[in-house]
Amino acid sequence: MLLLLAFVLLLAAIAAVGAAFTKEQPQGLARALEALERSGPAGHELAEEADRPFADRILAPFQARALALGRRLTGADKADRIRRRLDFAGNPRGWTIDRVLSTKVLCAVVLPVLVVAYGALLGGSLTTLVVIAIAAAVLGFFGPDLYLYNKAAHRADQIKRSLADAVDLLTISVEAGLGFDAAVQQVARNTDGPVAEEFSRVLREMQLGMSRSEALKAMGARSNVDDLHTFVGSMVQADAFGIPISQVLRVQSSEIRVKRRQYAEAKAQQVPVKIMIPLILFILPCLFIVVMGPAVLNALDAFNGK
Repeated sequence: MLLLLAFVLLLAAIAAVGAAFTKEQPQGLARALEALERSGPAGHELAEEADRPFADRILAPFQARALALGRRLTGADKADRIRRRLDFAGNPRGWTIDRVLSTKVLCAVVLPVLVVAYGALLGGSLTTLVVIAIAAAVLGFFGPDLYLYNKAAHRADQIKRSLADAVDLLTISVEAGLGFDAAVQQVARNTDGPVAEEFSRVLREMQLGMSRSEALKAMGARSNVDDLHTFVGSMVQADAFGIPISQVLRVQSSEIRVKRRQYAEAKAQQVPVKIMIPLILFILPCLFIVVMGPAVLNALDAFNGK
């Protein structure tokens, strides 16, 4: 028992000494930072620089240089066009003009490097790698523009589908006795999608002091949908000339529903043309293989005398 007690006490003493030594002698990065802090103000600044995240130390300066290069390549008027594309796309979260410009440059630099490295691993020739690198650089530079164009097209399609229902609700609310602002609030509260977001923004802009006509014009400028432009123009004229809003809304609701029906019919007529390409490239070859394959094999056996 005495030997066991002595052994336990020895282990406890060794653990205590080891803990004290570890506490007094920091290891790795902690020891380096402590040495820098003891070296004075310069060392303290270096320690703070080492404590910063990798994104702030490396990625942020690289992104700033890419932004400066992107501004030089795109020109002065490009910012306005990018702003319009962002408005058409619904201003995706986190996307700004500076981010679009820097992303264009980063993609144009990083994507060719990755593609060329992958092609070199596969053993591609120098000419092939150069062509692939140029194509990847062009694709990377215009990739953010294609993303914004796709977002804008998807958002415009959603607006075309939901605008008629929103105008119907607006018409019913106005005819029920609500004012235009209260009717717009009902639409923003009881619907969802881009139309609800636009009406909600119109309300916020009017609460900030913008007139109704200016808020509606701004809503039309943020979209590339003709039906919305027609609706905004009608409402601005009705507000300017004192025409009853309920009558204008009733006419606009009927016209927008007719246009939506025509839009759906046009999309339905495009289906046979769009399905032709996958039908010819993918479906018909498989069908020919299944139908004609056994006959071809039997014919080959007959010619070979089997």
